[in-house]
Amino acid sequence: MTDLLDIHRGQGARLAGDGIPLDYGDQAAEYHAALNAAVLMDRSHEGRLTLVGRDRLALMHRMSTNDLESLAQDMGCATLFTTPNARILDRAQVFNRGDDTLVLTEPGRGPALQTYLPRNIFFNDEVRLADLAGETHQFVLHGLAAGAVLSALDAALADVPLFGAARITLAETPVYAVRVKPVSGDAWTLIVPRDRAAQVWMALIALGEPHGLHPAGSLTYNTLRIRAGRPAARSELTDAFIPLELGLWDEVSFSKGCYTGQEIIARMESRGRLARTIVRLRLDAAQPAPADLMLATGGRSAGTLTSSVTTPDGEHLGIGVVRMAHAQVGAQFKAGETTATVVDLAGVQPVDLREEDEATS
Repeated sequence: MTDLLDIHRGQGARLAGDGIPLDYGDQAAEYHAALNAAVLMDRSHEGRLTLVGRDRLALMHRMSTNDLESLAQDMGCATLFTTPNARILDRAQVFNRGDDTLVLTEPGRGPALQTYLPRNIFFNDEVRLADLAGETHQFVLHGLAAGAVLSALDAALADVPLFGAARITLAETPVYAVRVKPVSGDAWTLIVPRDRAAQVWMALIALGEPHGLHPAGSLTYNTLRIRAGRPAARSELTDAFIPLELGLWDEVSFSKGCYTGQEIIARMESRGRLARTIVRLRLDAAQPAPADLMLATGGRSAGTLTSSVTTPDGEHLGIGVVRMAHAQVGAQFKAGETTATVVDLAGVQPVDLREEDEATS
């Protein structure tokens, strides 16, 4: 049987200790393919849990920020688990597959969430959890042509909405495909049986060749997610922040019932003002994160540089969480000896949700 790691190595990959490719020898080619065509990544270090039983959606609904009980079959959403004072514990993407619920976690967070969820199972609840990481792999497609790659397999996939799912067959293998938030262009996550992962990977490479598809590693993913202003575990998705501060307004329901941290989040939304918010930054030189962001004049703290990267094109980019008074395009801060300039607000903000409501009304 062909081994997936052997395929990665044969394609030039440098592997991390967990077997996830860091890159395939040419980060510039990966980065440009992601921006202009499509990339295929092995993201199997992201957790995959499944819940079965009558109360599987009710459990997570009462524990997290989004409305999970209303999910139709083969639809999903992102949701956040918070502390009683609304600080972030974890983020997950949840999909109702009919007979069970699929939960996709941030990298390395599968075991933590699997431990956390049972703490809120009541005596009469019918819920059982299982870890799918040992029996599956997780691949992702990102880029402008990501959707076109899968549509070459089935044209109907072009009509699947964000957080919609489809059951497809690839390399004679059943694959569960979900459309997710992109870090560049379009994005799909594919859940693949472990014993057929190598065949599916090669089939995707062949399917994507006419569209300029390139295999890419986690270093390119990190560059893309910082460029896109996407929060990540251990950088922004921590108990230092509240979901609304990280531009995750679309991952919070303001009409559902109670959940842990709900009162504080509802109060912040009703008052219509936050103390700080997430921004995308351009740096004039490389600067490791985390780092304090200081006002260019006066030397007072304005916030924190939470993530930073230098792209293959030599751009220095960052994500910061800054006080609202300074969250203006063009605002400048000092991070060490480096100047950081606000490019724009990151994530989804209240104005984005209002515009979406107006567009659909």
